[in-house]
Amino acid sequence: MRLGRAALAASTGYLIGTFPTADLVARRVSGGRVDLRTAGSGNPGGANAAKVLGKSAGYTIMGVDIAKGAAACVVGGMVAGPIGTHIAGSASVVGHCLPVWNGFRGGKGVAASIGQCLATFPAYFPADVVVAAVAMTLPRWKQRVFASTVASSVCWVLGAVVWWRRQLPNLWGPRPSAALPIAAAASSAMIVYKFVTAKPPFAGSTPTTADAGLAA
Repeated sequence: MRLGRAALAASTGYLIGTFPTADLVARRVSGGRVDLRTAGSGNPGGANAAKVLGKSAGYTIMGVDIAKGAAACVVGGMVAGPIGTHIAGSASVVGHCLPVWNGFRGGKGVAASIGQCLATFPAYFPADVVVAAVAMTLPRWKQRVFASTVASSVCWVLGAVVWWRRQLPNLWGPRPSAALPIAAAASSAMIVYKFVTAKPPFAGSTPTTADAGLAA
């Protein structure tokens, strides 16, 4: 029974993660003329949308993608309890990165993981913001989006381990357990995979630190 509920949480989280935010916003703003997979950096995410379609479109996509990551965690918790919260959160990141409806060509999962962090690890979120802010302001890191994302991911996982081992307060999130660092590591691995396998930016486009987001 527990396995069935966990599987349901995973599948539900994945389906929520596949919600095509970038495609819908791009279609609405451009009248169907722009496909973010072939424009700018080729990534169907908020950072690329902000460059190609304007900041308003970019912020809208980021906001909705963050919300769907958090929503997946909430639904997962309703289905399978605290463990389901973590399972569905990571599954939503996978769904965002590898949506079955679009030939598994999704975004990099950063925004969805921010929603996951907000829902499952709210006590760490302020530190996450600080790590991202430092990474995006230091000259050496500013132009290294991938390195900044990895650094943020490592801090997220290590923070989760500390909260679990010391049983620190987690605000509205579930009580820290081994599932917290495991889920953080799973989502981080998915995001790193997307960065590594992503096609080079199209001519005339340049990577932006917004792609690194707040957490990976």
